[in-house]
Amino acid sequence: MKKGKKYSDSLKLIDRAKLYDPEEAVALVKQTAKAKFDETVEISVRLGVDPRHADQQVRGAVVLPNGTGKTVRVLVFAKGDKANEALAAGADFVGAEDMVAKIQGGWFDFDVCVATPDMMGMVGRLGRVLGPKGLMPNPKSGTVSMDVTRAINDIKAGKVEYRVDKTAIIHCPVGKASFDEVKLQENLRTLMEAIIKAKPAAAKGTYIRSAVLSTTMGPGIKLNALKF
Repeated sequence: MKKGKKYSDSLKLIDRAKLYDPEEAVALVKQTAKAKFDETVEISVRLGVDPRHADQQVRGAVVLPNGTGKTVRVLVFAKGDKANEALAAGADFVGAEDMVAKIQGGWFDFDVCVATPDMMGMVGRLGRVLGPKGLMPNPKSGTVSMDVTRAINDIKAGKVEYRVDKTAIIHCPVGKASFDEVKLQENLRTLMEAIIKAKPAAAKGTYIRSAVLSTTMGPGIKLNALKF
């Protein structure tokens, strides 16, 4: 596959054989962001787990100290007082049966979905459409909660969900290329500490196999995972 000129120029900045310390990698990733838009900085972490086993699933959520740089649209499934509370907390969309029908009709103009526990019976009907998109509310990620104010505030403040995929890799954003280096470093460290803390007891051998930092359109920069 032919690579573009900007990508090739970025590639020249990177030593493919080297494992970069986090500070070096962050400085370098900012240099590789050459697109005309503000690229997202993402980390991909390969774990020493077997995701086919339920006791080796790695999943959770963490609030990045400096946010993601992205405006997040939050949909809340709630009724009565909890619906009013969600609106007061800044939810973009709030509803119940009406929202279920809207989504069944093909509407997906939201980024994160929150639900109060009593709504999960109804929301469960959307599992087949929300699940594959990673939008299904989940207690582990704090998106099924009676404390809707806190759930919304955390999401708006820069909460990200991390989840190991079937190839044992976690892909997660850590900010924007326009962030200064210190902010990106703090976000990166916070996310990596959360992933390390989430190590399943059943995981054997090396847990963090490799980690690669990249921008939306840029090449990957290999990280020295031991530095975390």
